[in-house]
Amino acid sequence: MRRRLVYSAPALLAAVLMAGCAGTGTIDTRAGNPQTPSEHAEGPAVGGGSTAEPSKKGGDTPSGKSEDKKSDDKSSEKPSTKPSPTDSPAPTKTPSSSPTHAPKDTSDSNSKSRSHSGSDSKDDAKDENVADKQLRYGDSGPDVTAMQKRLTSLGYWISGTDGQFGPTTQQAVFAIQKVAGLSRDGVVGAKTRRAIDAGRVPSARSTSGRVVEVDLKRQLVMLVDNGRVITILNTSTGSGNYYTSEGQRRLAVTPRGQFTVSRQIDGPRQSKLGYLWRPKYFNGGIALHGEHNDVPAYASSHGCVRVTDAAMNWIWDTDQVPIGTKVWVY
Repeated sequence: MRRRLVYSAPALLAAVLMAGCAGTGTIDTRAGNPQTPSEHAEGPAVGGGSTAEPSKKGGDTPSGKSEDKKSDDKSSEKPSTKPSPTDSPAPTKTPSSSPTHAPKDTSDSNSKSRSHSGSDSKDDAKDENVADKQLRYGDSGPDVTAMQKRLTSLGYWISGTDGQFGPTTQQAVFAIQKVAGLSRDGVVGAKTRRAIDAGRVPSARSTSGRVVEVDLKRQLVMLVDNGRVITILNTSTGSGNYYTSEGQRRLAVTPRGQFTVSRQIDGPRQSKLGYLWRPKYFNGGIALHGEHNDVPAYASSHGCVRVTDAAMNWIWDTDQVPIGTKVWVY
């Protein structure tokens, strides 16, 4: 009897110890498995926060900040053992805010193509519905009339405040866009509207007498009285490109300097280089003249100073630039 008790006690102790190790291993295995998917579930939340950065670059600062804050909060919530279904949809909020601003940026781009100034995002937020209020060639109505009256009061020449956005209204819009340093697209969007409301006008260089000033850099013609700009016109001068005439290669340039109107033709002239309407010559064969009603917003002539036929008619009919008038090209 004593031998049997000695042999059975160790066996019983070994059985108990083996059972305890097996139970501990099962708990460790179950506790370890959930941690791996839990860490991977937090990954998209951190990545989702980083996707808000492009919206900040696009100028949507307020939205970008709120998305960043949410993503930071989620990345700090380490304990969740099951992936939250709300983590992955969070980044979808970012794309929806960015496109709503794109139309506002292009309303004047120009462009755009246009590089953005530091205040663009603030301007777009301020003019939330400006895209619906754009005015362009062919439009009509009281908004056009109000714009025409404002431009005319500033000195930008328009044939009449009739509520029709026609050629001369577009020329006036070109002119103020040049003065304000905006894209020259002839469309009145948020930035052009602000330039009109702010009363943006150029300054004269001359100080006495009636002078026709031609600003080559901004492509503007200004009628100036004693240093005060009276009338502003869109113009197109020498393109700076080479052309061939009578077998000779020439450069299309409008020379700088101070000149005087010495002769004029009250009617059309068809020269070897093209059509001139009622030209007023101030430097040899270079003249201020009409060029139909579609003068571009950029330099494109052989050297003359182009304005619309309508503007040239007004200059003649109201005797704005008589023989002997000084012309300053700079």
